[in-house]
Amino acid sequence: MRVERSAVQGYWLGLGLLVAGAVGFRMLVAELNIHLMKESVALRRPLDSVPSKLGRWERVGTDSVLSDPMIEELGTRSYLDRKYAIEGDVSKGFVHVHVAYYTGTIDAIPHIPERCWAVGGLELTRNSEGTPIAVDRSKWRPRKEGASDDGYEVVDVSDPITGDITEITMPVGEIVATTIEFQDPKAPDVRQVGGYFFIANGRATSSSYGVRALAFNLSDRYAYYCKVQLTKAGRVASADGSLIEPFKVEAAELLTDLIPQIMKCLPDWPEWEAKSRGDSAPASIVASQG
Repeated sequence: MRVERSAVQGYWLGLGLLVAGAVGFRMLVAELNIHLMKESVALRRPLDSVPSKLGRWERVGTDSVLSDPMIEELGTRSYLDRKYAIEGDVSKGFVHVHVAYYTGTIDAIPHIPERCWAVGGLELTRNSEGTPIAVDRSKWRPRKEGASDDGYEVVDVSDPITGDITEITMPVGEIVATTIEFQDPKAPDVRQVGGYFFIANGRATSSSYGVRALAFNLSDRYAYYCKVQLTKAGRVASADGSLIEPFKVEAAELLTDLIPQIMKCLPDWPEWEAKSRGDSAPASIVASQG
């Protein structure tokens, strides 16, 4: 079979353009310091190192250990599933805490309670993607003395065993949660409230869409996100009642002490940002990778 010379020339020209385009694209990405693929970031401490006592809140029972099928559905083996009660007495106030850490899977869809609760037969009664949680930030201060232009704040965290004080970087942004409330159709006065938010690359967001915006910044070489979820169940006085308001009060008190402990486990993001820019890596990063 004879092939026209012009067709052969067209083939090689097209192939040359494809190769040149691929090489040029890679050079452009490198020149602009764009990172399309994100590198994983290890936790500084396991999540189950969060203290069993946080202010008035004390752990009830033992931490839950998820089965392999549940872990596969969750999408990570780095998690904390624990119950806290005021002074260890569930009658005074009880909250189920679930924290899950993800890195290297930024495009994965986070596991959120709306889906599993509906599948479990509960009916949605209230849903809000913007519920501010009044976390006490009075002890937070700018990360660098006299400077707050980067938005980072820190707080001193005391080790419950040694008493040593560690300065911990806190997430940028207000703590605003997606809150949902479900009821049991067989017991209409029973409500289950869930409130969750995410910390992604050192910043707080209320939704999975915010995770993609924060953790997939093209200039960041590394990426992670952490889901923090609190759940409360109980009875209401009337058919149109709600547990949202008491949930917000208890969540604010618990999170005031819980968030610094979670941030103590998560990567110190200002340091990783410096490494992503090519600055010399701080000793804490070198140690975490060693």
